[in-house]
Amino acid sequence: MNQEIAVAESTAQQADQFPNFSVLLSATRRGARLARLLAEAHLRHWGLPTESASHVVAELAANAVTHGRVPGRDFRLTLYVVGDTLRIEVSDTRGDRLPAPQQPSVDAESGRGLLLVEALADRWGVREDRFPRKTVWAEVCCSAPEPEAAGPGVAGHSH
Repeated sequence: MNQEIAVAESTAQQADQFPNFSVLLSATRRGARLARLLAEAHLRHWGLPTESASHVVAELAANAVTHGRVPGRDFRLTLYVVGDTLRIEVSDTRGDRLPAPQQPSVDAESGRGLLLVEALADRWGVREDRFPRKTVWAEVCCSAPEPEAAGPGVAGHSH
């Protein structure tokens, strides 16, 4: 019994040190929206900025349900933080269709998702998993902003 408690405490400490979350979602527009909402909720809970990461999750999830969808198969969203880096992974079951950024025409209504991911993420890529699965991942730096420079009148500064 004491060994089980020690393992549970160790697992809880690891979860605090390396925040992580993973969920299977339906490969539908509703599933993609839920991926973004769940990611935002977890990032807020972890005290991390949500804006860039939320957009990246939205784009990767939208791609999974649009281009990676296989009827009857779900996609997986995984988030984890190591140090000051958030890693976002979206896995789907269309390993035969690997994503690649494209330059859409100026009047195109879609086709810019990976360009947005490229702009917002520090790094991104694709990992081919056990067929037929692939994982598109992106890493976003979540370091705390630099403290603002002290202005005039702040203790310790001369006038």
